[in-house]
Amino acid sequence: MDPEPQALSLTLYGSGRPRAVALSELAALTPADDELLWIDLTDAPAQACEQVWTALQLDRASLPDRARTHPGLWKFKDYFVARVVAAVAKPGLEFDGAVLTIVAGANFVVTHHHAAIDFLDELKARDEEALSDIGCLGEASFVAALLDWHLSTYFSAVAAYEIEIERLENGILSDAPPGRSALPQLRLLRRAASRLRRMLAPQRVVFDGLSRPDFLPSSEEEVTRHLRDLDERYERAIDVVENARELVVGTFQLFSTQTELQTNERMKLLTFVTVVTGLLAVVAGALGMNFEANFFATKTLGFWTAVALMVLLGAGSVFVGRRRNWL
Repeated sequence: MDPEPQALSLTLYGSGRPRAVALSELAALTPADDELLWIDLTDAPAQACEQVWTALQLDRASLPDRARTHPGLWKFKDYFVARVVAAVAKPGLEFDGAVLTIVAGANFVVTHHHAAIDFLDELKARDEEALSDIGCLGEASFVAALLDWHLSTYFSAVAAYEIEIERLENGILSDAPPGRSALPQLRLLRRAASRLRRMLAPQRVVFDGLSRPDFLPSSEEEVTRHLRDLDERYERAIDVVENARELVVGTFQLFSTQTELQTNERMKLLTFVTVVTGLLAVVAGALGMNFEANFFATKTLGFWTAVALMVLLGAGSVFVGRRRNWL
């Protein structure tokens, strides 16, 4: 049974228009030095993968396996295999990993992935005239380009992460701060940053390995420069992800400071209420002392006079408190 068209894409790039290649003619196809064959396998059935590996005379040990998800770099006699994990954004600031296996040999590159990866779909959907430039690249330079786009998934993820951080900080600094309701979102942000780091950090073995002089010793200087620049871009991606973790720590400190300020405001209010209540208690206590004064002969009038006096004291205290910004 032939694989579904969307699961298997074979394209030969050269100086002219890209040409689609049938799986049946792959074994007899030998790309020229100014051509590049790109085979993209998107959740392709095992039978299709085995056909591709057989046609390209690749070692079966390098066949992709769903159980193998850890990043790595392997060198075979005439080709190499790199496995990386792309960042895939999901709703609710969740990030998932899409395993991408890249096999590169003499004038061919095979990409295999079970989940859809946006930058590969965008690359295949480009205008044919723009895609013709791919034929000018060697397999190593094309792999460097693919891995550069792969790192862009982490830069995009951190950009979305920073937007959520700014949104939360604006809420914390608003006139009606979220209070303890911000804690679940802080916990979500912390988990997202840790997730990105756990996915990206193990891929160091791939980028460091590609930039080593002994990995592709016969490569041209331009290819070596591409791989070296790729390793530097990976280091920047690591720095950006690490900075994302620090951002959530800074946001938590801002939240803690804002909470302390709110607590201080409440304590000021409680202190003011205690002082006013104590003042009124002094008046009431004085009126309850056991001595005969002419004031107590006023009976009902005296009672209402005392109440009015305490109301005036309370209102005067509130007025003074507002004028001095105590309330």
